Amino acid sequence: MINKPFPKLKEPYLLACWPGMGNVALRAGTYLKNQLKAEELAELETFEVYQPAEVAVQHGLAKIPEPPRNKFYFWKNGYGKNDLIIFLSEAQPDLDKGYLYGHRVLEFVQRYEIKKVFTFAAMPVPITHLEKPKVWAVATDLFLLEELRKLDVQIMPEGQISGLNGLLLGIAKQRKISGICLLGELPLYTIQIENPRASQAVLEILTAMLGIKIDYTELENYAKRLEEEIEKLFDFFSVDIKKTKTLSEEDVHKMRKTIEEYTKIPPEAKKKIEELFEQAKKDSTKITELKVILDKWGIFKEYEDKFLDLFEKRKEQPPEK
Repeated sequence: MINKPFPKLKEPYLLACWPGMGNVALRAGTYLKNQLKAEELAELETFEVYQPAEVAVQHGLAKIPEPPRNKFYFWKNGYGKNDLIIFLSEAQPDLDKGYLYGHRVLEFVQRYEIKKVFTFAAMPVPITHLEKPKVWAVATDLFLLEELRKLDVQIMPEGQISGLNGLLLGIAKQRKISGICLLGELPLYTIQIENPRASQAVLEILTAMLGIKIDYTELENYAKRLEEEIEKLFDFFSVDIKKTKTLSEEDVHKMRKTIEEYTKIPPEAKKKIEELFEQAKKDSTKITELKVILDKWGIFKEYEDKFLDLFEKRKEQPPEK
């Protein structure tokens, strides 16, 4: 842990954000940090949770790539009783290291007697990019659920929240810290590109809960630019989304393929998928992890044949003696 002298904070809350679908969480957390002009507090060293799988080469020289940055920031609330710590990470950790990593994040902030944990996530649903996204919520206790029901949010009845944006909430509960995850809706066909509308939606709920006011102009302008680009794509492919009142599976598939013509999943996710395919050929325990990440990005169909080949190859292998 690299940190500066500890500032004195008033009953702080933690907001923790990692990359995920639509970059909803990290975009929202970064935007809030910039709007509040939060100050850097510490950097979490995480060499053990990001295992390099290749070397970087520059001018013929090889070196191990630098690990992703994981930083804490703090903001002193001059109007309310709760200060804020914001944790921003550049990448999700290796799947089997996430639980340890989450505990390390909370171990650091508990020295400040943290009062509550917030995370953000995305919820893919069959809506269009022209609709205002709703916000769903999950909490660690019934008292917080009652608080959330007073706001303009839907309570998530069941399901899973993958990655650290979800896992941290469960770890917080184990450590007797209350917490909330706010999930912003995004169209099923845009999960591989940024969705600032969903980021703004979760931020509006959080700032309302904390009594914070920020300017959303920059985020709104970014959302408009992205939406204009999506409209151009649909016009080019003759998809009249404005006439679509409800989205069928065929509609979603057609629009997702349209987007995929010009967008890709993040390079680090693509690289991780290829690494897992290679690992799964030798280690069957990696197959489950591979299925999780393919489902997360909504690209299992694209890799289905290659995925099923893993089982065929294992049948062909002679039994171990």
